[in-house]
Amino acid sequence: MTTASSTAYVHELREVGQAVDERIRRLQAGYLQDHPDAVATLAKLRRGAGKVIEDAPELVGITIDHRFYETFDVNDRRTPDAEAAVHEALTLYALHQQSKRDTGMHRRGRDFGGAVRRLMPSGDIDEPLRKRFVQAQTASGPVVRIDRLRGIVQLLRGQDIPLDYGLLADQLHDTRTRAGAERVRRAWGRGFQAYRPTRPGAAE
Repeated sequence: MTTASSTAYVHELREVGQAVDERIRRLQAGYLQDHPDAVATLAKLRRGAGKVIEDAPELVGITIDHRFYETFDVNDRRTPDAEAAVHEALTLYALHQQSKRDTGMHRRGRDFGGAVRRLMPSGDIDEPLRKRFVQAQTASGPVVRIDRLRGIVQLLRGQDIPLDYGLLADQLHDTRTRAGAERVRRAWGRGFQAYRPTRPGAAE
């Protein structure tokens, strides 16, 4: 990890996260400059938000592009899990970015737990939102998890709270194993508990 400030860290991305970060940077730059191709691609990707890759066959060739297979071997048994994580992160990002033409909703260093905590009034815990967060943490599998994440991303969009989608992609990839899902649960909980509101006038 590298230090972003005296109180914040930017996690180093693994291969899945790097693939998503690079793809979203290109899409986000194009979308914010109103490039037709980027606008159209994000509109298509939004149709898959909240769906696992198997339930969005219309997005074949859109969520996963040729660059992905320069890193991931099509014959590797681990590649389908990477494909699924990329699909989930990209489609959630597309939903998050919808109608936001002045700022990017993908921002390195913004972990999921901390982003959820930002939704809550300073110093208070919003119990219904906390329960939704816990349900996302403890989801029994990808179908339930992505549906719960979709609802939370809609809330983040409503409050203009960005998220690190490269990190989220790595974490979604981790959740494919029991040990990985437990690591992600702890990381999200830690981010939620550790978040402290920024002092008025300070840059976030």
